[in-house]
Formats: sequence, structure tokens, C-alpha cells
Amino acid sequence: MEIKIQVRNPDAWKAQAVIVPCCENENLVEQYPELDRACPWLAIAPAVCDFRGENGEIEIFYGHPDLQLPRVMAIGLGKRSDFSPGRLREGLAAAARKCVSLKLENCLFPTGCLEKFDGGAPRLLREGIYGFLLGLYEFSLKSEKSGISLKTLELACAERSDQIDQAAKDAEILAWATSLARDLDNLPGNMLYPEQLALRATELALANGVKCEVYDKSRLEELGAGCLLAVGQGSSHPPRLVVLEYAPAGLEKDRPLALVGKGITFDSGGLCLKPAANMAQMKCDMSGAAACLAAIIGAAKMKIRRRLVAILTCAENMPDGGAYRPGDVLTALDGQTVEVINTDAEGRLGLADALAFVCRNFEPEAIVDIATLTGACAVALGNEVAGLFSTDDALAAKIAALGEIGGENFWRMPLWPGYRDSLKSRIADISHTASREGGAITAALFLKNFVSPDIPWSHLDIAGVDWKAKSCALCPEGATGFGARTLLELARQVLA
Repeated sequence: MEIKIQVRNPDAWKAQAVIVPCCENENLVEQYPELDRACPWLAIAPAVCDFRGENGEIEIFYGHPDLQLPRVMAIGLGKRSDFSPGRLREGLAAAARKCVSLKLENCLFPTGCLEKFDGGAPRLLREGIYGFLLGLYEFSLKSEKSGISLKTLELACAERSDQIDQAAKDAEILAWATSLARDLDNLPGNMLYPEQLALRATELALANGVKCEVYDKSRLEELGAGCLLAVGQGSSHPPRLVVLEYAPAGLEKDRPLALVGKGITFDSGGLCLKPAANMAQMKCDMSGAAACLAAIIGAAKMKIRRRLVAILTCAENMPDGGAYRPGDVLTALDGQTVEVINTDAEGRLGLADALAFVCRNFEPEAIVDIATLTGACAVALGNEVAGLFSTDDALAAKIAALGEIGGENFWRMPLWPGYRDSLKSRIADISHTASREGGAITAALFLKNFVSPDIPWSHLDIAGVDWKAKSCALCPEGATGFGARTLLELARQVLA
């Protein structure tokens, strides 16, 4: 879908529908006098009196079909005192879905209406467009696709400005990044396995000026990445470590922000086999890697002036005669020995090697890893909030704030030092799991063991938020792409 900007007076607006947000118990026509010029018939349309503006309400008012603007789509945002950019984002996502259901080819949004709301018009415009684009997202592998008829979103404004242009461009890239992460997450394991994820990363990197290096099995053996290799050794698809680097001219020597993502393209649990119920959803166990890939490519599209590195740990955790076993002792990339307790706790093993790799090779200014790591985090926080663990208060606060801006919520969890003893092993340097109690915390403590103490580090456990079991305005049932936007927003920030 294309976004166009119309610089016209309201009486020259032209589209199949104009979308207008309105708060509860406020008169649509009185709030927007421009509508009286654009749609003079609206003031006498009897149904306008039926619109209450309640949050989530959508009403369509019809004029004559031959008019320049034959429809007004009113979007309810609830009480003005409860207004937030998130309300607008959700409202315009719902509007997009409504346009699709009506099989419209174009619609118009008057940017001037955002001046009626607190939050700053450019930011609200960005959130509104972002929501509208996510509302159009769909994923299907059906042989016959319905397709989306909507071709154009017109942004009507009194005069063109750099702020409007930038808000539209940013929203498009942010929505593209989230949609890319969703697409990758939704692909089944027979279509997206480690080699394919690495190939997709390579193609995207090449197309966007990002350096990409892929470590195959033999190169991983040379590195000594014993943990990642063990996770993938039961699969016919060998593991990959994908290293992406975005370094704008003049910043090649800067210490980068490093993003590390878990990329288990399918997780059967290995020899500690998962129950059959919901196992199909384990195609999403590479959501962290998808978010990192989307973020670094999105940063390149935005031409962000910052050096970034993204590490994707790609493997398939399967049971066969060559699979790694409970009780095995592995040697991580940094030389530490790790006792395996449960093969279904595979994500942290790959991340351990990746964290050690990025500390050794890049000396980053900060590291953020993201993973569908523990069911314990989902039990603790549910399916609307991700877990945030960090060794740096400022980094943690920035991630939480940026997540809230984009509608991705994080709750900081403790790296409780007393739980470190539960990871002690009698025969190795560290055990890779502990007891069920505090499982998300001990998993984070395990990862912390592979990060240089002088590097600020945050771990994002997105196990409860990577999948929508029920469709909503911003996301159909399936993968959410959670984290892609937050990481991309973080890439634009000064961390110090």
C-alpha cells in the first residue's frame, strides 16, 4: 500500500472514505469544521447523532456515492481524559481492517485533526500510520489468496512539512520491521530452518548495505561454539551463527550496540520432548532472531547514524540418535563447561555462545539479547508484558520507555544473586538450568555468566508475548513480531 500526501483545501479532498478520530460525547462536526467543507452533507446526516465516540466504536456515515467523499468513518477513542497514542494506534488499525472489509481502494486521513489531541501531532501521526499499516497485516500460505484491495492512504494537510514526511517514513519502516518479524515467525519449520533463516538474513543484508557473515557447522567447530552445535546436532539441518553489521561511513570504529537473538527455527524439546499440545507454535521459537534481523535492517533503511551488530543463533532442536542428552557436558565458546540438565532449555545454550562471541569480537557499548526463553516468564507475566532483566539501570529504563511508546510492554525482573548458587554443577563450571521456582531469573543469571561484567547488558524474555491466540486490531492470530520496534527505536537512541 502507498502513502500519499494531499496538500489541498478540505473542499478539494477526494477519497472513497475519510477517517476521523473522535472522543466520547464530542460532536464530530463541531470538533472538525473542515468536515463541513469537505462533507457538507454530514451535518444533516441523522446517524451522526448515534455516534458516541466510545473506545473501539466505528461508525460509517454515507453520502451520495458520486460525491468526492462519499463516506465518513468515525473512530471512537473513548474519554478524552483517557486518550493516549496507543488508543489512536489501535483505532486506526481497526479503521484499516474496516476499509479492507468494505473492499475500498483508497481512504483519506486529515492530519490537522491530530492537533486536537495531546501528544504532539508528528508523533501521533507516526503512531496512527504505524497502527493503520499493522491493521492491514495478514499472513497466508493458502493457494488462493484473498488479497487486500486497499491501495492508497492519503494524508491530507494544509501545507507539506518535513515533520509530516518524516513521520510517514518512520511509520512505514517501523511497520515494515514488525511485519518482517511476523512473517518470519509465522513460517513453518519445514519452510524456515537454520540454513533458510541465514539465507534470508543474507539477502536482506545485501539489499540494504549491511554486512553479513554466516558461520556454518565447520566454522562453528573452529570457533569452539560447543553449546550451539550441541543444540542443533539432532537435526538434519545444521546450525548457523549469523553475524550482521551495520556501520555508516565514519562510524566503523565506534563501539556498537549489539543485538543478540534466539533463532530456534523449531523446538521439539529435543530428547526432553515437549507435549504435543501447542507444539506447532514452536515454529516461533526464533522470534528473538527475527526481531534482531528486522531491527538492524530497519536501521539501515532509516539510515540511522550508529554502528550496530546483530547476532542470530540459528538451530533446530530435534530428537534423534545424534541428539544431545541430559547429563552431557558442553564446552562453550569462551571455554566454560556447561552441564546439560534439560534439552528443552536449549535457547540459553545458543545465546551463551553468541554472547561470548560478541563480547570477544566487538567490545560493544551495550548488549541486548531477546528470546522466547522461559515458560516461567510467561507464567509470571502473562501474554501482554515481557520480562526485562538488566545489569544497567539506565539501559533498562530506556528499553522500558521505548517499549511503552510503541505498545510493547516490559516489566523489570530481578537478577537475584542468591539464585546463582542454584546453577552450580558438581562436575562442570555451571549447570544450564535450576529448579522450576524462579526459572526466568535463573535463566537470565545463566546468560549473565557469558557477558563481560563491564558491558551494560539487558535480557528480554518474550516467551509470553510472541504469539496472539486471538485476533485484535493490531495483530491477527499468530506471531506478533514483538520486540522488533523496541530494538529499532533503541538503535536511534544515545545510551549514555
